[in-house]
Amino acid sequence: MKAASQKEIKEELITKSPSQLLQLCLRLIKYKKENKELLTYLLFEAHDEQTYIKGIQREVDSQFEEMNRSNIYFEKKTLRKTLRLINKHIKYSGKKETEVELLIYFCQKFKNSGIPIHKSPVLNNIYQRQIIKINKAIQMLHEDLQHDYSLEMELLV
Repeated sequence: MKAASQKEIKEELITKSPSQLLQLCLRLIKYKKENKELLTYLLFEAHDEQTYIKGIQREVDSQFEEMNRSNIYFEKKTLRKTLRLINKHIKYSGKKETEVELLIYFCQKFKNSGIPIHKSPVLNNIYQRQIIKINKAIQMLHEDLQHDYSLEMELLV
């Protein structure tokens, strides 16, 4: 079965009644956790982005606190898991400001965690890739925000 294009789906959704749309949404969220999480964001959290960011930052804090520091392998796995979580929430939001704030927060936590970033090429690459992503996202923002975030970036580099 070939999936319909976004335009075709939009045209079909316009023809549906509100009750039919409700049933479609409920059925959609039943099958994938990610769909349910996105709908939760859109319905309950999209109106207050700062609270949403703070919640994600608390999750990042708990990931860093629970990190197994017995060797670099476990630290790396936890860092990648934390980045997957952050990237998922960035995708839900779709706002560059949120992306920049969350990635800067991650890099600050990473840098201040005492993990030997420069002793492992893998850890160093994880850190450097996030710096590159932050710089790309900053370029998409308004000039005033670019300046503010650039000041924060100087502390990370």
